[in-house]
Amino acid sequence: MADVAGQSTESGRFRWKLVVVLAGLIAAALVGLSRFHGAAMIAPSEVETLYSASLTPPEAPLRVFHLGHSLVGPDLPAMVQQLAEPGHRYESQLGWGASLKTHWDPDVEIPGFAEENAHERYRDARAALLSGDYDAFVATEMVEIRDAIKYHDSSRYLGKWADLARRGNPDVRIYLYETWHQIHDPEGWLARLDRDLGRFWEAEILLPVLARQEAPDPIYVIPAGQVFAKFIRAVHEIGGTDDFSGKEGLIRTNSDGELDDVHLNDLGTYLVALTHYAVLYQKSPVGLPRQLRRADGGLAQAPSEETARLMQETVWQVVTSYPKTGVRQATNQ
Repeated sequence: MADVAGQSTESGRFRWKLVVVLAGLIAAALVGLSRFHGAAMIAPSEVETLYSASLTPPEAPLRVFHLGHSLVGPDLPAMVQQLAEPGHRYESQLGWGASLKTHWDPDVEIPGFAEENAHERYRDARAALLSGDYDAFVATEMVEIRDAIKYHDSSRYLGKWADLARRGNPDVRIYLYETWHQIHDPEGWLARLDRDLGRFWEAEILLPVLARQEAPDPIYVIPAGQVFAKFIRAVHEIGGTDDFSGKEGLIRTNSDGELDDVHLNDLGTYLVALTHYAVLYQKSPVGLPRQLRRADGGLAQAPSEETARLMQETVWQVVTSYPKTGVRQATNQ
């Protein structure tokens, strides 16, 4: 009986040790798997530390590469160039509704590729980034952002593009351009702007990239959607300006006379260009010119002096109150 009892005790100890070892292995596997899929995010304290130091303002004009779709288009980069210091240069690769995954996969046809890139500013994205020619790389994701995350693995491909850009130039500054959604979204246009930055652009795209890195390297944000929300609320608070009354004033009218769901007119593009300028150059856009040209050389519709001032002030308020822009924050100035 003693031998049986001893064997039973040893067997129990062995099973217990086996359970402990297996539990540890399972836990480690789950942590690794969750980090790979972005389910386990980088610790908030680590994120705060990562973005606590602002970037040094550029000492010279930048060369920027833009990757995206029609919410970039030809006019936005052209307007940024006009706002920037002489010598600012840019190239781009665009498509119709193109996702980061679509741009990455050489076997996938990019809709509208020929049309969107039929200009002298086009450059193949891979060759451009690997060349090391760029000081800044600005990428954005397709709209609807929910579908991009669900079907196009947004975080994984943002990480791939970021890695590629850093292979070409380890010092390149990488930016995620936050866009917007259809103005008649049933959840509410302003409501979604308030929620989507945190729940989608950060939690589902940006932060999982950082979580998968051994030593997280910041990807900064150009918060155009947040600028839209603050600007429209400011307009409502003062009862409108002399030439602007609401969000529809940012959206273009199509050739059939109907308001587009998501694409910008000249005033909307100007506001987004101001946001790019402020983040890329770490400078207030207040006082910048309001009359700019489109990429084709034609004069863009200019905001009134009152509207331009409100746009410029709003941009600076937003980018200096959101540390992920890399801009020195207002409380530290």
